[in-house]
Amino acid sequence: MKKLPRPVRRAGLRSRFTPRVVGIAAALLLITLVLAPSSSSAARPKYVLDESTLPFQQLDGTSATQLWGVHNNAGYRIEVPDNWNGDLIMWTHGYRGEGERLFFNDSEFPDGFRRWMLDEGYAWAASTYSKNSYNVSQGVKDTHALSRFFNGKVDRPDSVYIAGYSMGGHIAAVSAERYGNTYSGAMPLCGVVGDYELFDYFLDVNVAGQQLALGRSQFPVGDDYISDTVPQIKAALGTTPDPATWFFFQGLPLTESGEQFKQLVELRSGGDRPNFDEAFTFWFSIPSGGVLGNFLWDLGTGDGTIAERPGVVLDNTDTVYQVDLDPAISDVEAQLNADIVRVEPDPQGRVRQGLANPPSVNGDLRMPVLTLHNLGDLFVPFHNEIEYAKDVAAQHKSDMLVQRAIRGVDHCGFTSGELIEGMSDLIAWAEGGPRPAGDVTLDPAAVAADDYGCTFTRFDEPAAHTLPTPCP
Repeated sequence: MKKLPRPVRRAGLRSRFTPRVVGIAAALLLITLVLAPSSSSAARPKYVLDESTLPFQQLDGTSATQLWGVHNNAGYRIEVPDNWNGDLIMWTHGYRGEGERLFFNDSEFPDGFRRWMLDEGYAWAASTYSKNSYNVSQGVKDTHALSRFFNGKVDRPDSVYIAGYSMGGHIAAVSAERYGNTYSGAMPLCGVVGDYELFDYFLDVNVAGQQLALGRSQFPVGDDYISDTVPQIKAALGTTPDPATWFFFQGLPLTESGEQFKQLVELRSGGDRPNFDEAFTFWFSIPSGGVLGNFLWDLGTGDGTIAERPGVVLDNTDTVYQVDLDPAISDVEAQLNADIVRVEPDPQGRVRQGLANPPSVNGDLRMPVLTLHNLGDLFVPFHNEIEYAKDVAAQHKSDMLVQRAIRGVDHCGFTSGELIEGMSDLIAWAEGGPRPAGDVTLDPAAVAADDYGCTFTRFDEPAAHTLPTPCP
């Protein structure tokens, strides 16, 4: 195919956008995405690309060329506006389960953000990746390969940026450290930027819930965990939702141990912060497997391994569990920490160098990075941003990172305006402009303030966020 003509680059960024509403319905789709680590001993699946999902339509009111096909056993989509400004944005999708089918999911790509890219003259490209599961390494490599493929299919871009949701945020963060010669900037969104910390958090929720509710804890859990043990945990904590009212998310009848568990989850998911009360009720009410309130418990049913990584990756050997905001260890906390089951990673479980799966995020940034994260996300919690900021600071690269807190309890619940503002600021920064404003994540007092998360949350799109606390 002939290369597309390349018009003169346009200067400047407009603020026009089409709203995108991300609400409860989108969050409920997560019930099928149970990120319980799968056994490394299982036979590797033979992935099959569903080529019927590759074609896509032009957005009304835009003028662009749509390209799709197969490259390196992965499907791709490329869209180049007629007024291409010479830049390319790579989009990285999130976790798509453990199935063998590789596919594109149109609902995962926000139309308002896509329209903005095309209006501003940005080309974009996305890969299905050639493997499913929580395979960040493959996503990093396939996305990078597609960015190179774009050079011959279309033309060599002036600058390439990378952005993506959830596991795609993990991919974007790793790419920002590994491919400084390819990308000019990265925008991890609701990303697993704390890498292994996410899996440790799933462990913490489950073993702490067991210990506080039942006075005992175990890992790995038995086959009867969801059917027999979890109902006992929920009853003892008071987190069993009322089938008649759960959808209104108006609170749970917590017991004393339930209140302790709630505080523990807040501290392990990002610390004292606005919007957590609504988040706790929401995430411990939504269903999984047809059972109300089972979603986060389902995430504790795995064996502690990750795709293509032998050995257990989980670690709570030095975790100090607390059930109140007083940093001093109470008698209750001392007993909890003495009795709770401890899980140590296998020597081959965690890897800190290279692209072995899952690749770690070390904080050694090679380009400007701007992140967005919901304060009330308890699937990939805000704690990821705190760990990311620590890693970046340890590399003396804090001047290369901007983080923004967004109110709402969704996982990846952002408006088009928030995405557009973030990408606009990132690109302007990468092109030599000033470092944009962001939120402080390493000051617990700042995070706990009543107005935290208000600066960059856009409330101008009705119902755009789920259960956001109003700003003072």
